[in-house]
Amino acid sequence: VPVLQGLTFSVKKGENVAFVGESGGGKSTIFRILCGFYEKTGGEYRIFGRPIEEWNREALREQIALVSQNVFLFPTTIAENIAYSKPGATKEQIVEACKKAQIHDFIQTLPEGYETMVGERGAILSGGQKQRLAIARAILKDAPVLLLDEPTSALDPISTSKIEDLAMELKKDYTIVMVTHNMQQAVRVSDNTAFFLLGEVIEYN
Repeated sequence: VPVLQGLTFSVKKGENVAFVGESGGGKSTIFRILCGFYEKTGGEYRIFGRPIEEWNREALREQIALVSQNVFLFPTTIAENIAYSKPGATKEQIVEACKKAQIHDFIQTLPEGYETMVGERGAILSGGQKQRLAIARAILKDAPVLLLDEPTSALDPISTSKIEDLAMELKKDYTIVMVTHNMQQAVRVSDNTAFFLLGEVIEYN
């Protein structure tokens, strides 16, 4: 069953776009296409002006940093969790990424700082802290495109507001594409918003 119907859009360098709509509307499918997880069945997809068929998948994914709603953390140190996106990263680079993600001050309060063990499922971190850790990981990767997939769906209102503020701060450094159920959030943090209904954009402004 086709998920996306007659979809046409473009995102310019430095622009920030949000896709908003109900579950099953096709928002996350766009991310899977951009990351090369789904093969195309029709139409044309261009990334940085090149047809997606011309891209080596690994090279393509190097250009994209994905922050998903379900953050996966390894049972190792905070520093190693962040450095997963950039093997060989220095401590200074990790700290700088955490400062930009507004998680550095919290890490400094932990018993072992950046060497604190996260534990199974990130037990020492709240939902908002996990999201900021994931954003720090994405910042450290230093990819030009940042994909935010429902980054606040499981967060309380205060944590949601902090992540939204952070997304707005990051707008000046990245091309950002977000998918969300929250229309107010989409309008607040993006330059342009596409409203989805059953795989078709019904409004784009």
